[in-house]
Amino acid sequence: MKKTVKLENIDPVEIYGAGNRVLEALCGWFPQLRVAARGDEIMLDGSENDCTRFEEKISQLVERRLHKRNLTPYDVEDLFDGKKMPERFMPLGDSVIVHGLDGKAIRARNKTQEEMVKAYFENDLIFAVGPAGTGKTYIAIALAVRALKRREIKRIVLTRPAVEAGERLGFLPGDMKDKLDPYLQPLYDALRDMIPGKRLDDFMEEGIVQIAPLAYMRGRTLDKACVILDEAQNTNLGQLKMFLTRMGCDAKFIVTGDASQVDLPDKKESGLMRGINLVKDIKGVSCIFFKTEDIVRHPLVSKIVKAFESIEK
Repeated sequence: MKKTVKLENIDPVEIYGAGNRVLEALCGWFPQLRVAARGDEIMLDGSENDCTRFEEKISQLVERRLHKRNLTPYDVEDLFDGKKMPERFMPLGDSVIVHGLDGKAIRARNKTQEEMVKAYFENDLIFAVGPAGTGKTYIAIALAVRALKRREIKRIVLTRPAVEAGERLGFLPGDMKDKLDPYLQPLYDALRDMIPGKRLDDFMEEGIVQIAPLAYMRGRTLDKACVILDEAQNTNLGQLKMFLTRMGCDAKFIVTGDASQVDLPDKKESGLMRGINLVKDIKGVSCIFFKTEDIVRHPLVSKIVKAFESIEK
């Protein structure tokens, strides 16, 4: 089916965006539809359903432009994600947290992940604790990227203690970033699933996305930010207190960890569970506990974790 959509009483540039970025973002949601824009006319070639839906979305963008100065690709995302999340998070169902690369939908994959997402919208400090492979860090980063895209925060700060997992890496060449990257690689991996490489590089250069070891948090006040502490089982109680007291205005803090994988020389020094017990009853704090059944990696991972748990018990 071929169809022409005409933009009336509005400058096409206001809808297409600078460098056609808004139009390109919209076209990304219709991979089977051929779109050619010339002036105020948009020629469509594809299925009737795609043509109809595309025309509906263009109409919605025109309506949205009447109520704000400029459109961005984030406005396109809102058309498909639904309107901005209300103060209290409704049941997730099939709701998408954020869209990653190539339009990949990132959503909660089990009930406990849903609880974590709901807790994020209802509290400012969330602890997510459980075995490896349950998606704690991934969901936390997805929530942070969503908030950044929706202009709810100004920056994302990701941190983790620089503790080696049972082996000595010795001298690492390069500058400070090169030395720290091996510890922070899991955070980079998750971010690259959700933010295009070039944009992520720009965000990091501008300080919109910051990744740093926990020691670098001391003395900071983090306002209007989503701050994630990963591998928190490798912090002692003093470090955890230092991190939590960095919270500024309009900030969200997420702490993730696995109490069964402490890499500190003295495992009893871990402050994660002790810290949770101290603050769990404070209003605005939520604690989510993942179980082996919540593991979303390879099916073998769940069996491996259970096997090791039997020895530890």
